[in-house]
Amino acid sequence: MTAIQEKNLADKVRSDFPILNQTVHDKPLIYLDSAATSQKPKAVLETLQQYYQHDNANVHRGAHTLSVRATEGYEAARDKVAKFINAASRQEIIYTRNATEAINIVAYSWGLTNLKAGDEIILTVMEHHSNLVPWRIIAERTGAIIKYVGLTETETFDLEQYKTLLNEKTKLVAVVHISNTLGCINPVEEIVTLAHQMGAKVLIDACQSVPHFPINVQQIDCDWLVASGHKMCAPTGIGFLYGKKEILDAMPPFFGGGEMIADVYLDHFTTNELPHKFEAGTPAIGEAIALGAAVDYLMGLGMDNIHAYEEELTAYLFKKLADVPKLRIYGPKPTLEGKGRAALASFNVEGIHASDLSTLLDHEGIAIRSGHHCTQPLHRLLHASGSARASLYLYNTREDIDRFIVALQDTIDFFGGMME
Repeated sequence: MTAIQEKNLADKVRSDFPILNQTVHDKPLIYLDSAATSQKPKAVLETLQQYYQHDNANVHRGAHTLSVRATEGYEAARDKVAKFINAASRQEIIYTRNATEAINIVAYSWGLTNLKAGDEIILTVMEHHSNLVPWRIIAERTGAIIKYVGLTETETFDLEQYKTLLNEKTKLVAVVHISNTLGCINPVEEIVTLAHQMGAKVLIDACQSVPHFPINVQQIDCDWLVASGHKMCAPTGIGFLYGKKEILDAMPPFFGGGEMIADVYLDHFTTNELPHKFEAGTPAIGEAIALGAAVDYLMGLGMDNIHAYEEELTAYLFKKLADVPKLRIYGPKPTLEGKGRAALASFNVEGIHASDLSTLLDHEGIAIRSGHHCTQPLHRLLHASGSARASLYLYNTREDIDRFIVALQDTIDFFGGMME
C-alpha cells in the first residue's frame, strides 16, 4: 500500500472496529483514549474467537491435533512480533502479561543479580509508574542510586543533563520512548549510544511508540524493549519483552514452574532454552495468537502510513486546540506538519477540574482520559494534580477532532456560566 491520504485511511479502517459504531448517552461515540488502550479490529476479535471455539488446547504439551494447532499459532505469533520490531532472533521475544510484567522481569532477574550498592540507575521524571516503582524497589534492596533526567524549557527530555548524569557508575538507563503525558518523542538512539559508551545497559518502554511508527530494535541497539498488546490493537493480558539474546541467556529465570524447566529433580532443576525460560505456566495462548493477528493488521496497513496519517491528525488537533482559550497543553508543540510529538494532548483548562471536564464530555459521547495517567511525579513537577488527555489512533478522523473541539468549548462555556 502506498502513502495514504488521511481520509482514505480513515475510510479504510473505520468499519474494522465495531465498537466505534455505537452510541454513548445517545450520541455517536468518539473514542479519544487510545493512549490508555486501543480498540480492536474485527480480524483480532475473530482470531481470538477462532482459537477458543476451534483450537483451544495447551501449548507445547500435547501431541493431539488441537495442541499442535494451538502451539503453531502461538509460536507463529512470536515470529510476527520478532519481525515487527526487527529482532535478530525469535528467541529474543518473551511473552508477558503486559509491559509492566516485562519491566519487572528485567528488574528482578537482571537488576537483583547485577546491581550493587553505589551503582547508579538513570530514569526520567516523565516515566510511567511501571518504569519507576520496580527500580525503586530494586534500589532499596541493592543499595543502588537512582538519578533522574529532567525536562527542558519545552518540556522534553533534557539530553544535555542526561550527558552530565552518565558516568562509570551508571549501570542502567530505563527510559520511555514516548511520554504518555507530554507526547514528546525521546531520542532513544542517542540515549542508547551514550549509555553504552559508559558500559551501561538500556531498557526502552515502547508502549506508546510500537503501535504508532516503525520500531527497529537492532538500529536502536537497546538491550531490552517492552510493549503492551492492548495498546496496539491486541487483547489485554498480553505483551512482550524484547531482550538481546546474550543478555537473556545470562539472566536467571524470574518465575518458576512449568514450561520454564528442562529437567526437575527433588534437589535441583535445569532451565529451558529461550524464550521459554521466562514463560512459566500456561500462557495467554489465545491472546498471544491474537497479538499476532494485530501485528498482521498493522503491518498490512503499513507502519509508515499509520505514522504519516497520525502526523496529519496531530497537526489538525493542535491547530484546533490553539483556538480554545485558557488551555494549558503539556509537552512540546508539533511542527505545522504534526512532526515532533505523538498524537495526543494532555491539557488543563483554567478553573475547571480535569475530571469534571471529562465527565461532561462523556455525556456528549466524547471519551477522553482524566487523572495523572500513572505519572504522578511528572504532574507534581508540572504543578498539576492531574490533566485531561485526548489521544488519537489510526481510526480517528478530523471529524472526530471537530466534534471534540465543539464539545470542549461548550463544556468550558458551561462552567464559565456557572462561575459568573
